[in-house]
Amino acid sequence: MKQVKLEIYTPKDYIQPLILALSQIGACNVGAYSHVSSYSEVSGTWKPEVGSHPFQGKIDELCCGQEYRLEVRCPFNCVEEALKIIKEIHPYEEPLINVIPLLNDLFGIH
Repeated sequence: MKQVKLEIYTPKDYIQPLILALSQIGACNVGAYSHVSSYSEVSGTWKPEVGSHPFQGKIDELCCGQEYRLEVRCPFNCVEEALKIIKEIHPYEEPLINVIPLLNDLFGIH
């Protein structure tokens, strides 16, 4: 496996800073294109538990809100650095990040 897809749930204001920082380490590339990403608005729920420090919401209350799902490709060998960068920029105490293996190289897809 050469690449993964990073799926990051984030407030809108953090999309561009994440794309810019991830692009600096070689993520967000497709062929001869850089800064490649997609994002879409999603609805989410969360309940901050005792001991948490929520970006939004109150302890022990179910919260609902809008955020964005940001998707970028990342070389497998850059994943650890990408996760560090995301956690440095992202405002959530526990950012929701999915690292999804891609099989594109098996089919010759860049």
